[in-house]
Amino acid sequence: MVKGLMMLISQFAKQTGLPVDTIRFYIAKGLLRPERSVKGGSNPYQVFGEQDVTTARMIRLQQTLGYSLGEILALNEEYRAGEHSPERTLEVLQSQIARLEEKKAALDAALSFLRG
Repeated sequence: MVKGLMMLISQFAKQTGLPVDTIRFYIAKGLLRPERSVKGGSNPYQVFGEQDVTTARMIRLQQTLGYSLGEILALNEEYRAGEHSPERTLEVLQSQIARLEEKKAALDAALSFLRG
C-alpha cells in the first residue's frame, strides 16, 4: 500500500463516494484489501490508503463497463500478484475502451430511435 494518506472506513467512504456497506461488500468479496491496524481491540480497524482509493475507482469503472465481480476480482488479483505487464495493461485498457464504444453505440441508437 502507498504510504501517506491513511483513512478509516468512514473517511474512505467520503473520499471515494461509496457507501460504507458497499465498501464492506467489496472487502468481503476480496476486491478491496485494507490494512488491519492493531487499534480497535479484538476487531482491528481497517485502514485504507491512496492505492485503495485508486482500486475503488477502478472497481466502479469496471462495473459501469459491465464487468462481473469475478472478472474484476481476477484483474485485481493479477495486478496484486505483479503479473501485469505493459502489454497486458494495454490489452485490458483496449478491452475497456471497446466496451465503452459498444455502450456508446447502443446509447446513440436508442437516442436516435427516441428522437425519430
